[in-house]
Amino acid sequence: MTGLQDQYDDAMYDFSRGDYAGAVAKLEAILRADPAHFDAQLSLGMAYARLGDHARAIAEGHKAEKLRPQDQLVHTNLSLFYVKAGDKGRAEHHGVQARIASWRGNLAPPDRTRSSPEALPQAAPAPPRPSVPEEFPDMPWKKKPTTPVQSSPPPDPPNP
Repeated sequence: MTGLQDQYDDAMYDFSRGDYAGAVAKLEAILRADPAHFDAQLSLGMAYARLGDHARAIAEGHKAEKLRPQDQLVHTNLSLFYVKAGDKGRAEHHGVQARIASWRGNLAPPDRTRSSPEALPQAAPAPPRPSVPEEFPDMPWKKKPTTPVQSSPPPDPPNP
């Protein structure tokens, strides 16, 4: 499996550099050696989409769907491919399937070892409420001056 993983890493390096045609060739070689290599199948669809061959991307996406029918990324990619191909109805269908697949992952039963009373933290008692003083201390910065400030009258304008 290490050989296929190295080939897959090389293909992903080409993909990350924007050499989608090189990535396609390497991914197809991996799939000839192991037709059930899910990551290669999924990546092959995306590489075709980046090349602009949306019909081939959709076909490769459906092959990945046969390998893992309830995978969220498979349906997300298919939704993207159908959007690019202009088929809004199928894009929305696969978008909904992707959302459902994400919900499936969250429906696992809770871990029974964590639900025991000893494993759950207990709530601490509420701290006592602070008491409000009867009188507040003097706050000199808030006091108003007791004597009004005298302002000098404005100077008379000069006569021309």
